[in-house]
Amino acid sequence: MHAEITPDGFTEGGFVLSIGGAEQSHVNLARPGEIFYEYLRRIGGVVDAVAAPGAPVTAVHLGAGALTLARYVAATRPGSAQVAVELERELPAFVLEALPLPAGADVRVVIDDARAALPDVVAPGTADLVVLDVFSGRDAPAHLTEPSFYAEAAGLLAPGGVLVVNVGDDPGLAFFAGQARAMREALADVWCLAEERLLTGRYPGNLVLVGGRRALPREWADAFAAAGPHPAGVLDGLGLEELLRRL
Repeated sequence: MHAEITPDGFTEGGFVLSIGGAEQSHVNLARPGEIFYEYLRRIGGVVDAVAAPGAPVTAVHLGAGALTLARYVAATRPGSAQVAVELERELPAFVLEALPLPAGADVRVVIDDARAALPDVVAPGTADLVVLDVFSGRDAPAHLTEPSFYAEAAGLLAPGGVLVVNVGDDPGLAFFAGQARAMREALADVWCLAEERLLTGRYPGNLVLVGGRRALPREWADAFAAAGPHPAGVLDGLGLEELLRRL
């Protein structure tokens, strides 16, 4: 693993984590409540909706990166208990030495495979938020793409908790479609958040799947659409089903 952290060049307190020469994460040390990448801002909207404003949550991050989302949770929901699972043994220490967490952040880092770690991260039925952010198209680890994995991850969720999965894919969205179908097998309700044009299937990019053990609140659709980034595409369960029929 060749990782480097460099100033982003345009934001005071902004840094970029690159791995193997490719940008992987962006962190704003001065304002951890601000998120740069579009797909992660959409996930931030889910973080905002999953509990009352400012209330602490229990969050599990499968794929740590530069801990951007964990920083956001700590900044916007003080007192939250978080666990971040990272496969690359040296990465978290490298990141935290250069980019320390905000004061008071409660984030436990676990070095392990995302699926292997599930039994030990939190007690079953207690997570308000489980985020999987390890996929990069068809190179994704096969054992993290199966319906059985999503069922195991769903077992961590509190009754109103959500499983959030970032899926990067190429035109045609074949990999995304497979993951959406796998999630729909394991969860009662699955939505999709993405830039509107990605929902045509003609462009590459990141789409965010959001699933719950029970129906997601209807008012979330308007909240996610208003939060952006814009133009924001929000598909509820029926909308996602229609998209999958077209792909």
